[in-house]
Amino acid sequence: MTEEIIIAGFGGQGVLSMGKILAYSGVMQNKEVSWMPSYGPEMRGGTANVTVIVSDERISSPVVNSFDTAIILNQQSMDKFEGNVKPGGLLVYDGNGITKHPTRKDINIYRVDANDEASKRGMLKVFNMIILGGFLKLKPIVAPEFIHKGLEKSLPKRHHGLIPDNEKAIDIGKEIIYPVNLLN
Repeated sequence: MTEEIIIAGFGGQGVLSMGKILAYSGVMQNKEVSWMPSYGPEMRGGTANVTVIVSDERISSPVVNSFDTAIILNQQSMDKFEGNVKPGGLLVYDGNGITKHPTRKDINIYRVDANDEASKRGMLKVFNMIILGGFLKLKPIVAPEFIHKGLEKSLPKRHHGLIPDNEKAIDIGKEIIYPVNLLN
C-alpha cells in the first residue's frame, strides 16, 4: 500500500499540521513516510500545501506530480490540484469558499463541510481534523490509536489538553463526509 496525498489551502487553516499529524501517525504505525511542505513567505493567509506519502515500502522520492488523494481547502488549490488527481483517485474538499466545484468524472469526489460544522460547534481550532476524519473514513491508512500517538508527537506538550477535541473532530469528519458524485 502506498498513498500519495496533497493537502492544500490557505496558511492558517492547519494544512501543514494536518499533514504532519498524518505523517507522524504513519511513522508510529511503522510505515514509510514522506512529509514535504510548500508555502509562500506570507504563510498565514497565503497558500500552503504539503505532500504526504504513507507506504508499506520504501519511498523512492518525496516529489510527486500526480496524487492518489487531494484534500482541498480553498478555490486556488482546487484550481491548481484537481487535475493532478490520478484517474480513479480521491478528491476531498471543504465547500466553504469554493465557487467552482470539481467537475471530473474519472475520480471519486467527496465533500466535508468542516468549516460550517466547526463554526456551529465552536471548534474552529480543530477544523482541519474534521477534514482529516472525513479522509480517514474513506481511506483508513493509519489506525485510530496511531492518530492519537501522532497527535501526541506533533502537538507541543502544552497543547496535549486539546488532543480529545482533535479526536472528537476526527470522529465528526467521519460522520459528515458525503459523496458529491451521487448529487449530480
